[in-house]
Amino acid sequence: MGYKTDIQIAREANKLPIQEIGAKLGISTDDLLPYGHDKAKVSQEFINSVQDRKDGKLILVTAINPTPAGEGKTTTTVGLGDGLNRIGKNACVCIREASLGPNFGMKGGAAGGGYAQIVPMEEMNLHFTGDFHAITSAHNLLSAMIDNHVYWGNALDIDVRRIVWRRVVDMNDRALRTITASLGGVANGFPREAGFDITVASEVMAILCLSKDLQDLQTRLGDMIVAYTRERKPIYARDIKADGAMTVLLKDAMQPNIVQTLENNPAFVHGGPFANIAHGCNSVIATTTALKLADYVVTEAGFGADLGAEKFLNIKCRKAGLSPSVVVCVATVRAMKMNGGVAKADLGSENVEAVQNGCPNLGRHVENLKSFGVPVVVAINHFVTDTDAEVQAIKDYVESQGAEAILSRHWELGSEGSADLATRVAEIADSGVANFAPIYPDDMPLAEKINTIAKRIYRADEALMDQKIRDQLKTWEDQGYGNLPVCMAKTQYSFTTDPTVRGAPTGHSVPVREVRLSAGAGFVVAICGEIMTMPGLPRVPSAEAICLNDKGEVEGLF
Repeated sequence: MGYKTDIQIAREANKLPIQEIGAKLGISTDDLLPYGHDKAKVSQEFINSVQDRKDGKLILVTAINPTPAGEGKTTTTVGLGDGLNRIGKNACVCIREASLGPNFGMKGGAAGGGYAQIVPMEEMNLHFTGDFHAITSAHNLLSAMIDNHVYWGNALDIDVRRIVWRRVVDMNDRALRTITASLGGVANGFPREAGFDITVASEVMAILCLSKDLQDLQTRLGDMIVAYTRERKPIYARDIKADGAMTVLLKDAMQPNIVQTLENNPAFVHGGPFANIAHGCNSVIATTTALKLADYVVTEAGFGADLGAEKFLNIKCRKAGLSPSVVVCVATVRAMKMNGGVAKADLGSENVEAVQNGCPNLGRHVENLKSFGVPVVVAINHFVTDTDAEVQAIKDYVESQGAEAILSRHWELGSEGSADLATRVAEIADSGVANFAPIYPDDMPLAEKINTIAKRIYRADEALMDQKIRDQLKTWEDQGYGNLPVCMAKTQYSFTTDPTVRGAPTGHSVPVREVRLSAGAGFVVAICGEIMTMPGLPRVPSAEAICLNDKGEVEGLF
């Protein structure tokens, strides 16, 4: 069958001028800062002016562990937002911005798919409004100022072997993971080992996404630890006097971007921290602004519910005082089959037994989400190869778990295909049954917080932490960081730290390789297993197929 590609559908979109989209949320033309005709930033003055309004209902979209079969979390987020508007609700979507690295690597863009997309697709997946470039520049300004401080006499007595602030670039480039800096003689400073992370892994990104306003942003930037002295005394970004200039570079990036869905409904697209090494949600300022302007706000969290949703609920909601009314967990027949042991090449043929065998992965996510006190709906993101029997197998399983699963055909039909899902989600959100609470208190010791997530979310027997790591956590507690939440950095593909283990495993343990303090963002990162802060490109990167066609249009983005 000749289905159109995402980029073809996006290009044929009948977009409205961004001023008309803003008007749907009551944002006047004067309060929009346009970037071309179809995207704009919302002014801080306007955001300040709506703070006394009551909040709409927050709906979180999450998913099972990702598989190569695809789940369609963003597609479902967009489809649900369109579906709510279709049934007469005033709804808005909030998602993350796309990183250039995955676009040119293998993962592709982040704007949805089929007839549930946010446009303009090309711009959103490329430079958009320049937010990531601003974050890259601010981050690297700090890097330059640290090395410059050392060069001009090192008044802070920084130990160059203990500079922990790396550089960033928004590209998958494994050659930069570990480098030697300042070679070439006295004029270039003191040679040292250094390295790069991808921009979305920067603490600056996490801070931008958790800050309430520019003042909060500058305070948090100043709180970042960039190096230590020989006596192990922390050196902060404010000691380098970089926080002011960094805030200036981030002034516009702090303002949320508004764009539209294919059905001309408003969408905020802002921020994009990694979901396995950071908290993986769009910005607090975009979400909280949307809640003041719409009756229902649909947002997503990165990767599977064991990562993105756990961090959304334990970190973002805690920090921003948010409380979701309902959580939607996305699953596909194809992904259930993969969890049930079917190879990717064989996903096209009916296999009800494999669907049933794969369902425990979904069941565990549903159970975990319910433990936060929120009602859960499973959205079965429909693929054209799915059979009725396979879909029914998921519905029956989910019902046996005390939840309900609803088939949604937004990819193929847009909001017409997601109206059923939207109707039920709105009913549950309006019923007020949610009684949300994070799964650990602020004052629990850090090591115990790590163990709580390992046991309650990953169903591990324990988190393995050697004495060095426990001592480090204790030191941070003594320094006043004990009340911070923990951000678990682990593979997205499994409940375990082994990406090849699918399903719902038990009897495993979670080895914590190292812990890092993100004092500005306000969380402690526990790195479990092999996690890359700088991805590499695959053997055949997507970039090889991306080009301009004869009309000057972008081809090959997906």
